[in-house]
Amino acid sequence: MTTNVSKGLAQAVLRGDRRALSRAITLVESRRSEDRDCAEAVLSEVLPNAGSSLRIGLTGVPGVGKSTLIESLGNLALSRGHRVAVLSVDPSSVVGGGSILADKTRMVTLARKPEAFVRPSPAAGRSGGVAPATREAVYLCEAAGFDFIIVETVGVGQTELQVASMTDIFVLLLQPTAGDELQGIKRGVMELVDLVVVNKCDGDLAALGQRTAAEFQQALRLVPAHTVGWTVPVIAVSALLDEGIDDMLITIERFEKGVRGSGQLDRRRHVQAREWMWQEVRECLVERFLEDASTQLRARQLEEAVAAGSLSGMAGARKLLDHSSDSS
Repeated sequence: MTTNVSKGLAQAVLRGDRRALSRAITLVESRRSEDRDCAEAVLSEVLPNAGSSLRIGLTGVPGVGKSTLIESLGNLALSRGHRVAVLSVDPSSVVGGGSILADKTRMVTLARKPEAFVRPSPAAGRSGGVAPATREAVYLCEAAGFDFIIVETVGVGQTELQVASMTDIFVLLLQPTAGDELQGIKRGVMELVDLVVVNKCDGDLAALGQRTAAEFQQALRLVPAHTVGWTVPVIAVSALLDEGIDDMLITIERFEKGVRGSGQLDRRRHVQAREWMWQEVRECLVERFLEDASTQLRARQLEEAVAAGSLSGMAGARKLLDHSSDSS
């Protein structure tokens, strides 16, 4: 892609062209070196126009109703004048590497609206619950004029926390459950969460949902607040019936007003931007390390030894690093 073409793509993104936005996100997701140069050019062009949105990270176990809730919340935000983008991270196909669940098929009404943009991306084997270029995709969506951006993770657990390092408010979605099951939620999640939403509080589960919300609110009293001056609320909703979604949106907007006014949002984003750079440094170092032909050969030899049980993984890693140092 020439410089003129990448500049044209960036300008189309800035005009809010959704097709151009999809193309730009595909570009930043690519691991090909030639695409990476173009992706950097596009990002550099649009970056001054990014940063004005509210970034919402949402995590929850599979089956908790993330897609239904996001569609309900997104449609409500649209009715309030927002432009909504959803970056949904799906499990990757082991064979093809693509997204399996494809949220465009699970957020049909939202995906069809011109003021909304729904983009499923494969996790591509990456830990942390996000896709390799989710952070870059957020900036592109902001540059395209979307001011309400939701990042949905693959699932929830101790490793699904990277979304908190690229969003402004971190939302944990739960379903009505027994108190003993709440103990399985990792402390790491609770230490980063800004809002807890208990979904599926309808029908036979309504009473259990309210009890779950009350129990989790009690549990949060034992955890230090992630955001200074903010007490983490727990809200019971039914995304299926559109009940409690209005309260959820009001709470999110109240959080945004508070962190913007106190300067916490700017400070949080400065930390996140630095983390973005160092994450890229780490990934590029690994890639460049493995580009060397002799290192690749030695790596295969050591892999075989580790697989055969004649060498520990720790020893194999050290030998490979020593090989690389000697070669350079």
